[in-house]
Amino acid sequence: MNAIFKASDAALSRRSLLRAMGGIGIGLVIGADLAPLGSAALAATPEPAAFNPFVRIGPDGTVTVIIKHLDLGQGTATGLATLVAEEMDADWAKIRTEFAPLNPQLYGNKIFGGAQGTGGSTAMAASFDVYRRAGATARAMLLEAGAKALNVPADAITITSGTLIAGPKSVTFGELAEAAAKEKVPQDPPLKQAANYALVGKDGTHRVDNVAKTSGTATYTQDVKLPGMLVAVVAHPPRFGAKAGKVDDAAARAVKGVEAVVVVPQGVAVLARTTHAAMKGRDALKVEWNEAGAEKRGTDALRAEYRALLGQKGNVAESEGNVDAAFAHPGVKVVEADFEFPYLAHAPMEPMNAVAQITGDRVTVWTASQFPSADAPGAAAAAGTSPDKVTINSLWAGGSFGRRAVATADFVVEAVSIAKAHGKGVPVKLVWTREDDMKAGYYRPMYLHRVKAAVDAAGKPVAWQHHVVGQSILSGTFFEKMMVVNNIDATSVEGATEMGYEVPNRHVELTSPKTGVPVLWWRSVGHTHTAYAVETMIDQLAKAAGKDPVAFRMDIIKDPRLKAVLALVAEKARWGTSLEPGRFRGVAAHKSFNTYVAEVAEITLLDKGYRVDRVVAAVDCGFVVNPDVVRAQVEGGVGFGLGHAMQDAITLTDGVVDQANFDTYEPLRMSQMPKVEVHIMPSTQPPTGIGEPGVPPIAPAVANALFAATGKPILNLPFNRQTIGS
Repeated sequence: MNAIFKASDAALSRRSLLRAMGGIGIGLVIGADLAPLGSAALAATPEPAAFNPFVRIGPDGTVTVIIKHLDLGQGTATGLATLVAEEMDADWAKIRTEFAPLNPQLYGNKIFGGAQGTGGSTAMAASFDVYRRAGATARAMLLEAGAKALNVPADAITITSGTLIAGPKSVTFGELAEAAAKEKVPQDPPLKQAANYALVGKDGTHRVDNVAKTSGTATYTQDVKLPGMLVAVVAHPPRFGAKAGKVDDAAARAVKGVEAVVVVPQGVAVLARTTHAAMKGRDALKVEWNEAGAEKRGTDALRAEYRALLGQKGNVAESEGNVDAAFAHPGVKVVEADFEFPYLAHAPMEPMNAVAQITGDRVTVWTASQFPSADAPGAAAAAGTSPDKVTINSLWAGGSFGRRAVATADFVVEAVSIAKAHGKGVPVKLVWTREDDMKAGYYRPMYLHRVKAAVDAAGKPVAWQHHVVGQSILSGTFFEKMMVVNNIDATSVEGATEMGYEVPNRHVELTSPKTGVPVLWWRSVGHTHTAYAVETMIDQLAKAAGKDPVAFRMDIIKDPRLKAVLALVAEKARWGTSLEPGRFRGVAAHKSFNTYVAEVAEITLLDKGYRVDRVVAAVDCGFVVNPDVVRAQVEGGVGFGLGHAMQDAITLTDGVVDQANFDTYEPLRMSQMPKVEVHIMPSTQPPTGIGEPGVPPIAPAVANALFAATGKPILNLPFNRQTIGS
């Protein structure tokens, strides 16, 4: 059984690019996999009850699991702790977690080439075996110490909820911890068989963060309070690329509580004893902005440029067969469509923030660090020191959706830059408001697609021509030289290339125009738009072929796992059965991050508009550690993707972002959330990602339901800017 967990992760475009982080010459990233458990790297560990880099046991029997992937709400801490607790037969009530310190040698992500970071739905895929071995190692050491303490052979001992039992004698983890930690570290401890799991794969295990988050005791960056700490807010330029020119800070310095005003590369920072005073001081600033290098184009101008580029040749991302000959074949039915996808904000509930302190040549940062291996060199450069002088204390994050995984380490660098400019050595807490992040952050790029496809007389797709126009996420970052090949940023076309359907003649092109708008991966990255274009076009082809959308897909899906989730979701959604008048169904199926998800959306068409009533999802993410976490992530992905598809867009007027808060960039309301059913496909395949794959199918599933209702495909997002309904 253990052999099924030894398979390496399949290559993914985003994972491939992140793997390149392992080669960044910053003195921090180790290209090799994690150091073996029990290696010399552990010899200096000061805690006597540290069994390996991931497991510590206290005298009270508390088992602390060191989590090397940031938990942004996706349940990573719970999943990895479950693996350790399972292998140890620990008492779940005594499991605690801490985020790992900055140490890529011990806590690197193997899928990122050894860089320390979280993203791409890689946490469980990268660390499944690591944490199982960590737990099994600790268990073996406890058994050896227990055999001595109980004076019985190790194989005569059973472990139940953190207690070693041999007949009438017993000893707890806490009582054994100090002695057990000194036992020889086994190099290949036995792992549990799946048939013997008590926690893994089972419902009923509460999340490790439930109590702390509901009681308000979980520590986020905003909760950090340090002696002498000042709060900083920054006046950012209204247009991207502008710089501070003349600054009149007299009124700002006069605000009670304001301690200093400093100019940094990102703007003008006001430091004060309280957040309120800092914000009042910022409001009082008078800044003249140098906009010589600023982006001044608005959405309409950018859209016009992109549309013109759609009509030109792009760079070839994928080509198979001969699309021109296929389109020219007599009897084919051709479907053509242009799609528009807007810029999107990440809008996590916790805006960006970080605490930074510079003491001599050392820098200490407190923040929800999603990429310590990027944040550390960024902080070092801003402070004028070396990365080995940087300490990062990772805290809980109130969401990210990609926003905290920035190559430039923007908000961390900003915090350190302010502390450096202030020069007093005190901690500085940088606080971004919702408006700061909405108007001066990073965005999912705007994209335009042009798709032309055809079915033959038998109703089989024979040609697919696809041109994507949109900014490269990697352009201008250290990833560009390593990962943009032949002008193709794979994150822009993933899901359009290597799509899951059998089409003999395919041609995919990409054009990546340059703009001054900062862009970044956004939950499910390229799949956010490519899945929509592909899945809505598949429905249009099914209609041209005179076939049912599910039956049409089942005939042309190449991957049996994708076909299986489609079959499961069709069964659970009762596809093909009649619905009440005014209700319609739509379907979409997509693979992203090695995970397969199919979703069916049921909608009601109203006099003016529509309502999404029900979403049924089927997911195959390999072997499942925490079923409830999987369901929660798919449910959350549905809500996240649906809200943005229905009503959200970031637009610009003369280079200035129009949206500022949740009144103009509206999240999905509770009253809009449909009933969601999630069905998990049993699997013995290695675990894959679940944080992102629930997002891509929801928008096309709803769009396809609207297509079934109205006969009109939805080509531009968000939906609600179009007239839908009778």
